[in-house]
Amino acid sequence: MSDHISQAFDHPLARSRALSGDAPADRISLRDHLAEVEIGAFQSERGTMQRLRFNIVVEVRHAHATLEDDVDRILSYDTLSEAIEEALAAERLNLLETLADHIAALILSEPQALRVFVRIEKLDRGPGALGVEIVRAHDDAQPVAEAALTHKGPDPLIVFLSEAATRSDLLRGWLDQLQAAALPVILCCGPGDAPRPTSASALVQRRIDLLAIEQAAWVLAGKDRRCVVVNTRTELDWAMKQGQISLWAPSKIVLDAVGDRPESIGDGASLALWFAGVMKSTHMLIIGDTVPDLASSTTDVTRASLDDVTLTLP
Repeated sequence: MSDHISQAFDHPLARSRALSGDAPADRISLRDHLAEVEIGAFQSERGTMQRLRFNIVVEVRHAHATLEDDVDRILSYDTLSEAIEEALAAERLNLLETLADHIAALILSEPQALRVFVRIEKLDRGPGALGVEIVRAHDDAQPVAEAALTHKGPDPLIVFLSEAATRSDLLRGWLDQLQAAALPVILCCGPGDAPRPTSASALVQRRIDLLAIEQAAWVLAGKDRRCVVVNTRTELDWAMKQGQISLWAPSKIVLDAVGDRPESIGDGASLALWFAGVMKSTHMLIIGDTVPDLASSTTDVTRASLDDVTLTLP
């Protein structure tokens, strides 16, 4: 077996040594770190936890001064495990490649880190380990990974339109006011009152209800061209920066979310409030008589009745 093939299947530490040339670097490493994660692009991987194994090697700068046995002068081992935890907590991902890129970006944000080798393997997708390995250097440009982990977008006004509000003759006037307010605005709606299938499975029912919201959103989009249906965070951010109103199609963001996600959709108001938290929105406006669960929300919620010709905006 050639050296290249041997290195490809060996631990990332061997890759680091092979690529160091005549100036071997100092290294720290994390071996066989295990975590249970919901990850994957296939439908069978949604709602299911699977084991991942992480191996990371970081080449670090030589210390120019004596370390004096001071932990604050080195790159801590904890940095590696914390990078894994932060990347996993940021969002649900489909690809190991994306996860590896995010972890590498976090580690390379440390001034001591010069180059990082990240190997991630899925342990439950077959009889063997399926994985990816990447190498990133401190000077590599990683704007996408860094933006995903340090995102600080605008503070949008989330506007929830009840079923009655979507049918109101005042709808166009409300949109006129929202457009004129020069605020980043994201509209949300509920699943509508059309009959939809029911399932004994809560996960399946959630998918059905999310699709019902998206159908209702498209119906609303047909009423006013300013109601542009959007389903990704990237598109939402772009629309807000361009001063355009968006109408949220929730399936992707809900299903890709990490941590607590709404288990049931109801009339959509509580889902919209959860979304306001995801978007770090400080204000939400509800038009109609629906009442979301405000127990754990930090978003300021105001209401407008169906008779309010003029909206009170933040």
